[in-house]
Amino acid sequence: MTGAEVGLGSGYASILLAAGAGRRFGGGKLLAPWRGAPLVAGAVQAALSTPSDPVIVVTGTDPGPVGDACRAAAERMDGAKRLRLVHAPDHAEGMGASLRAGVAALPPGMRGVFVFLGDMPDIPEEIFAPLMAAVEAGAPAAAPTFRGRRGHPVLFSAALLPDLARASGDAGAREVLASLDAGLARVESPDPGVLFDVDRPEDLGDPRRG
Repeated sequence: MTGAEVGLGSGYASILLAAGAGRRFGGGKLLAPWRGAPLVAGAVQAALSTPSDPVIVVTGTDPGPVGDACRAAAERMDGAKRLRLVHAPDHAEGMGASLRAGVAALPPGMRGVFVFLGDMPDIPEEIFAPLMAAVEAGAPAAAPTFRGRRGHPVLFSAALLPDLARASGDAGAREVLASLDAGLARVESPDPGVLFDVDRPEDLGDPRRG
């Protein structure tokens, strides 16, 4: 599914969190090579494959190079007009600061917001439509799962945006999701990419191996 196929202007947006220093990786994680492009490019491609407008990328560490990599990825997908870069000056606080910056940059009237992580480059496009269907059916949020494990991205309904705007520390949206309990719709993914993230250099292998 692509944004064009669903129809832009659908009231959905994406926030891509790309502000971390990647300390466990040794620094420079989001710019590390992945399938011929910087790692963060895979996450940008996934966000632009949703009907989101805008796709807000929140930068922190290395904002110039990370922003350049995101713009280049968007241009390759003819999605540069939908991309918006936002810097979180307090990103060292943790993921909550980045999430607050992304929510603050959203235009009014959103029906739902996908939250992507910059170190998850292999999200399958097939998961976006069922996540949207779950939220349209009344779920406050929807998340993909693979073999019983919850993954990313999470799609939040507009009703939860005030809660996301108050996120703090490194928990990000985890506390919001925990408060939903059974209210969180879980959608089985056909692909393990919803779980695949990169923390260390050795993680840059193929998530389908093993």
